[in-house]
Amino acid sequence: MFHGFRLGDFVIHWLQGGVFEVDGGSMFGVVPRLLWEQKCVCTQDNHIRLANSPMLVQTPQGNVLIETGLGNRLTAKQQALFRVRREWDLLTGLARLGLCREAISHVILTHGDFDHAGGITMLGGSGGLELTFPAAMHYLQRQEWEDVSAPNKRSVDAYWPDNFTGLAEGKNLCLIEGEGEILPGIRLVRTGGHTRGHQAVWLESGGEIALHLGDLLPMSAHSNPLWITAYDNFPLDSIAVKEQYLARAINKDAWLLFYHDPEILACKLDADGVVCEAFHAE
Repeated sequence: MFHGFRLGDFVIHWLQGGVFEVDGGSMFGVVPRLLWEQKCVCTQDNHIRLANSPMLVQTPQGNVLIETGLGNRLTAKQQALFRVRREWDLLTGLARLGLCREAISHVILTHGDFDHAGGITMLGGSGGLELTFPAAMHYLQRQEWEDVSAPNKRSVDAYWPDNFTGLAEGKNLCLIEGEGEILPGIRLVRTGGHTRGHQAVWLESGGEIALHLGDLLPMSAHSNPLWITAYDNFPLDSIAVKEQYLARAINKDAWLLFYHDPEILACKLDADGVVCEAFHAE
């Protein structure tokens, strides 16, 4: 767990949702390794390390979790396949803050890929599957939920049914259609690009603004709008929306929040798109 980051009346804590390694080329698409390896530490076999750091946003109205990490249900085969280097330990982080699972009132998923949604459910003490945050309302875009419920050939390996077991619209699942404010100062908006229903999170409190672009901006190294992942289902949409939202962030002097960056948790960009201020992991 990392130290809290204050944004007006909000306090943000990045929690331990697991660490794994992926092929570096897949995270940068057509960008040559000669360029991206200047920004990311790379192994001899071309892999880079990714954090999965759910963000706990403590607000006057409740505790909001953005993303949920890998979860505690990966098999030994999956841990080896995804080269897991640190396991999911989100609940320990909450306990250190004096919070239990039931203290989370809202859970936001930018999209349904397993590395973001794996912690929606967990194996409990009896070994059964249960919702990790039973008192929380969970938020996805309706288009994303439609694709999670009926994945195509490309997304079926990323949308795991067990991650969503127990969610029901109107009970503990709220489907956003385009844009919606879930609490004062926390607004969701569909971006598309990475997935059809991918969404971004705007945070605003006390005159301070932050933006979480999910997998459209997985790390600070992706601040160039043309640097997108090979996992993006709609790459031209990703480029267009990144240009739009990064320009807004720079204009508003907003912080950019990262889920996958193992070193920089939040940063601001200057007019040239270069990191000019950063909040680092310990």
